[in-house]
Amino acid sequence: MTNGPGEEPPADRKSPVGKPVIRGDAAITGSHAREAKAFDPDDPESVAEAARTARAFAGGSPGSEDNVYMLRGAAACAALVRGVGSYKEAAERAGGETTVSFIRKWARVHDLPRSIRRHVAVGHIAPTAAKHIARVDGDARYQLAWAVLDNSLTVREVRAIVSDISDGAPPERALRNHGVTLGEVTLSLPPNLYRELRREAALADEEPEHVIARALEKELG
Repeated sequence: MTNGPGEEPPADRKSPVGKPVIRGDAAITGSHAREAKAFDPDDPESVAEAARTARAFAGGSPGSEDNVYMLRGAAACAALVRGVGSYKEAAERAGGETTVSFIRKWARVHDLPRSIRRHVAVGHIAPTAAKHIARVDGDARYQLAWAVLDNSLTVREVRAIVSDISDGAPPERALRNHGVTLGEVTLSLPPNLYRELRREAALADEEPEHVIARALEKELG
């Protein structure tokens, strides 16, 4: 399957830090977009600013609702790591209460796919849940993120699922063990589309979900 209309990079690709793609989008963050900071790991002055931002981020206590602030801190951590070359050096450069573990966790959040960070920015996924999602690799990141959206998983539940995956459980089984059925969503369709969906399903002697899956595979495949 392709990455879809947005042509999103693979789940494990490191996101660029030179431009605040999510934080700078007014459609997502509103007035905060004008304040979005770009961090360039190849610019010493920008790396210094990233260090100051990471230090303030590590030492502060923003409200759990301040998702944009946390994404900015995550971008600073990612830029700082790339600018100095290691998590250890990044923590030393930032100083204060900044630890290697802190830098690593938030740099990984910045490297989550854009589609996931978008849901973090608008508050659909808590940044603390995003930290755990970022601990897994590849498509498991998408599976976990969409499970949060469709099942209202708590941060504690996300952490437990990630722990199961880290212990060797396949993502599908780890989710299932916590009551999540992958691929299960509720759709609301315009009346005319609903009528045609039911008609098509009846003529093909299929369930509506099979008709929808076939149409989506043709559209997105």
